[in-house]
Amino acid sequence: MKLAALLILALSTLLEAQTTPTPPPSDNYSGMYTFLQEGEFVQVTVEDAGTVTGFVSRYENADSDQKSFVDQFFKQGKLDGNKLTFTTDTVHGVRFEFTGTVDRGQGKTPADEAYHIIKGTLTDFHIAPDKKVASSSRAVVFKSFPQDAQ
Repeated sequence: MKLAALLILALSTLLEAQTTPTPPPSDNYSGMYTFLQEGEFVQVTVEDAGTVTGFVSRYENADSDQKSFVDQFFKQGKLDGNKLTFTTDTVHGVRFEFTGTVDRGQGKTPADEAYHIIKGTLTDFHIAPDKKVASSSRAVVFKSFPQDAQ
């Protein structure tokens, strides 16, 4: 009788574990990530319902000796599970669109670089002197900056 009761208890526990939905990952992907060049970065803030805000801070004249920073805020952004998309405002004839994922990186703790990585395709759109829009896409990996211990 005891064996039957133990077997029923074990089976009910097993069934309950199988029917209980797995909670979504508790990773908070908000933070600062590397961008295209040393000194440039992208700030990502995940808000309620997967809305993403942030900005790209980049060199406007990357090839010149007179480098100046430009901040391009997200016009729209979304996080659905680990799928991330964002589009920046156009600043000085340039805007960016990103489609990809946010995942765990090689960092062991949030205090390490690359605890999270953003990986995907970045497309930049430039308005040419003849007013036509030219675009180019590239595969990118952006690494999270180390976060201060709380």
